[in-house]
Amino acid sequence: MQEKELNNELQLIEKIVFINRVAKVVKGGRRFSFSALAVVGDGQGQVGFAMGKAKEVPEALRKATEKARKAMIKIPMKGNTLPHEVIGHFGAGSVLLKPASPGTGVIAGAVVRAIMEAAGIQDILTKCIGTNNPHNVVRATFKGFEDLIQSTAITNARKHKAEQKAA
Repeated sequence: MQEKELNNELQLIEKIVFINRVAKVVKGGRRFSFSALAVVGDGQGQVGFAMGKAKEVPEALRKATEKARKAMIKIPMKGNTLPHEVIGHFGAGSVLLKPASPGTGVIAGAVVRAIMEAAGIQDILTKCIGTNNPHNVVRATFKGFEDLIQSTAITNARKHKAEQKAA
């Protein structure tokens, strides 16, 4: 686990999910470059992901983590888990995210585990359905988070309307 300090003294957890070597065939042979998929989180419910590409691995990692910091989203949490079950879909893959009772831990594959640890979710059950491609699994997980954010916003709006009617 890599942790770095930001300017505003915020500890961010950086996880490298996947590194890929890509070859471009040119007249003189092959040109190699690297793409890195990174997840960044603060351990308090904020998490983001991004992909960086460069000629060398360290530069690709730096680009990916910088982009991920800029693309962070806030996940609604209920204690150390999610408020309710959600399924995220992307491409041919789906990711089931199911809240778990305290003490269960993170039961997930390597890719989803990295996201959950960066986000600070400690009790969750997950299942990848369809594809195990890291890019699609990460995107499906974040689609699930987006659905979770929308459903909690709707719930909060309904509560607010009910309070106004009662008053």
